[in-house]
Amino acid sequence: MTGGTDDPIETVAIARGPYRAELITLGAALRVLEVPDRHGRPANVVLGFANLDDYRGPPRFHGTVTGRYANRIGGARFTLDGIEHRIVANDGPNSLHSGPGGLDQQFWKLVARSDDTVSFRHISPAGHNGFPGTLTVEARYTIEADGLAIRLTATTDAPTVVNLTHHAYFNLAGEASGATILDHLLRIPASRITSVDAGLIPTGALAEVAGTPFDFRTARRIGDAIDGNDEQLRRGHGYDHNFVIDAASGRNRPVATLFDPVSGRVLDLHSSEPGLQFYSGNHLAGGAPGTSGRVYAARGGLCLEPQKFPNSPNQPGFPSARLDPGQVYRHDILFRFRTADDAEAAFGF
Repeated sequence: MTGGTDDPIETVAIARGPYRAELITLGAALRVLEVPDRHGRPANVVLGFANLDDYRGPPRFHGTVTGRYANRIGGARFTLDGIEHRIVANDGPNSLHSGPGGLDQQFWKLVARSDDTVSFRHISPAGHNGFPGTLTVEARYTIEADGLAIRLTATTDAPTVVNLTHHAYFNLAGEASGATILDHLLRIPASRITSVDAGLIPTGALAEVAGTPFDFRTARRIGDAIDGNDEQLRRGHGYDHNFVIDAASGRNRPVATLFDPVSGRVLDLHSSEPGLQFYSGNHLAGGAPGTSGRVYAARGGLCLEPQKFPNSPNQPGFPSARLDPGQVYRHDILFRFRTADDAEAAFGF
């Protein structure tokens, strides 16, 4: 961890118009994001801890930048240029979000700040948790006219694999509402998912969503099928799967729309990456108190994590996560907000 484990966690706030964000240096995490409802009343729509020291505890990834390789790598190993790299396992035999002491548990340096923008940097040394190459990572948060833009960039001094994402837990009803996300409506423009085995590692197969609980091509209530009779749902204890976005990657395009009928808040998520991990907060219960003082319930928030596919380094048929010296990894994530009176207005049907 950059800096000592007893170093103070710094906070920084940025704002523009009706939007306000609070971030911390541990994990470059988004702790608070205030967004108005259909009546103009602001509320924090992301989950976080009330006590900053709770971010030092067992990782729960609230609002953090995750990597070096977000999501899972099967068997906690991969081969690059004929060399096998054994990385640290922290999810049974597998690696989740790059093992203990990943980017979510590192102190990032605050390198730039203005009223509406803040930038953090972290240098991950070669060999950390088994990953090759010294990786220099930057995360820039900017409040724009309609929400929050995040730009993640990275460079390396040796061939490596990189997959960075943002692990915000959203509840558009408000962090303090006590509501679950089961009544939220969600649309994901994806005709396929990457099927997973019992360890939630993609098998390499791309499964069609048509006729399954994973068909969010037309907006549906999240709670409608989350506990349905489906083997993939049983393996994830709900949704914890990568959706293969239909539109080509490499440019920003919509990857999800989320709507809370009670508050009227709508989140339009844009990304340049090929996949979207939808995690329905199945294991949220039992953590430290959140920013409002409440202890979150299971499914009290959800994650929509745009990224490369899980286990891509071990699946040649998946989009490559390789990064070489001289290249710049870049991932733009846009949280665009608006309000709607009903589902027809939120989704245009």
